[in-house]
Amino acid sequence: MSSRVLSSSILGIDAYIVEVEANLSRAQLPRYVTVGLPDNAVKESRERVTAAISNSGYKFPHAHITINLAPADIRKEGSAFDLPIAIGILAATGVVKPDYLKKLILLGELALDGTLRPIKGVLPITICAKSDGISGIILPVENAKEASVVDGIRVAGVKTLSDVVSILNGELSIEAEKLDRDKYFQKQRIYSVDFEDVKGQEQVKRALEVSSAGGHNVIMIGPPGSGKTMLAKRFPTILPNLVLDEALETTKIQSVAGLIPDSVGLIATRPFRSPHHTISDAGLIGGGTIPKPGEVSLAHNGVLFLDELPEFKKNVLEVMRQPLEDGVVTISRATISLSYPARFMLIAAMNPCPCGYATDSNNECTCNPQMIQRYMSRISGPLLDRIDIHVEVPAVPFTELADKEAGEKSDRIRSRCQDAREIQLERFSKISGMFTNAQMESNELQKFCGLDKQSSILLKTAMEKLGLSARAYDRILKVSRTIADLAGEKEIKSEHLSEAIQYRSLDRQLWLG
Repeated sequence: MSSRVLSSSILGIDAYIVEVEANLSRAQLPRYVTVGLPDNAVKESRERVTAAISNSGYKFPHAHITINLAPADIRKEGSAFDLPIAIGILAATGVVKPDYLKKLILLGELALDGTLRPIKGVLPITICAKSDGISGIILPVENAKEASVVDGIRVAGVKTLSDVVSILNGELSIEAEKLDRDKYFQKQRIYSVDFEDVKGQEQVKRALEVSSAGGHNVIMIGPPGSGKTMLAKRFPTILPNLVLDEALETTKIQSVAGLIPDSVGLIATRPFRSPHHTISDAGLIGGGTIPKPGEVSLAHNGVLFLDELPEFKKNVLEVMRQPLEDGVVTISRATISLSYPARFMLIAAMNPCPCGYATDSNNECTCNPQMIQRYMSRISGPLLDRIDIHVEVPAVPFTELADKEAGEKSDRIRSRCQDAREIQLERFSKISGMFTNAQMESNELQKFCGLDKQSSILLKTAMEKLGLSARAYDRILKVSRTIADLAGEKEIKSEHLSEAIQYRSLDRQLWLG
């Protein structure tokens, strides 16, 4: 007696169909074997499935049971195979009719009493099911909203194994989960924080607006308590709104990582990730025997905030250079190589010196120049090459803290940034893979960042008098192009260039005198 049930599993951030085959033989001694490269979680399903079938009122067969997970050359992991294995065994014994088993995907972890528990990676599995022409999917009720984001496939959220048996035998009809995706998407575009909460720091807020408008990475330098973290947490609220394709891609990554709450079907706001400085390179980039997404991928289409940047291990910061450049992370292992998207904006923050008070007029700095130099040298030049804007964040004076007037709201700033992005999309419409000013290379800089005679003299003077590094030249041109876009100007003017020059404080190293 044998049966075949359709299920699915994740490879990277995409899914593939898995056929769960169950074979029962009474000619051999009773035994339960799972083949097809199962990991430990899949092997342990034997105990969960055995208890769930018995506790749901069905007789567990006294036979030699072989479970095969095909294709057999890809390692299967996770607890989502519990339900299809249980249904496969029940179908092989005749308890479940086979009529619908070729048309539906079954997913779910089983509790010992037969109830279903939520699983990871539902959205990419549902997308895969639709593309393979499968008509429906049965899964835990907690995952139903996430699966219903995909149009054109029937989604049934169930609570117990016995409910699944009743549905497959035609004894129970359940209403398919429905979701108005566009309406839901618009409703979920709400942030819990806003830029109006920030008192003072107008220059820093302006720098972050420029960053958002042009896709420029930013590093903020200031003493403790000056508001760097508060500003960073509000930065996603001024980025252009996610479009639906970006939201689906973001949700897929969050789903694979198991970070989507049960009540949320689609991520509609830009992700914000803030790992601690003790994180490993595998935690930041991704890793594992079967590679999992790291923080740079979880921040895809959003913001990666690295607070206390010099405190991160140097090798951790260096491995971030490639995803900053390419927008993708490739993780290779002996048996598999996977790529994860990692197109994010980097917001970094640091103190100006080890004690933190080198630029604070209210506190005395206890560091000597050698200590400051060692502290700064923890950040490599190649990493700084990928950060366009350096902005100082001074301590906020009491008068500004006590000011009861709210600052400018995020949606107004976001509107200006969106307008500037539209200008850039039109500018780069004929250049594949280029969407923002921050992505410009030398050819584009020559074409789109031409300077008049007055501006050229200004930039030359700044390079010489302020001791700006050579790497600052291209960054200043990129940022000044964005400032001109925010002003609606076709040409870069001297005032745009002057503002961009201010955003290179690490090159000038003001606190070293």
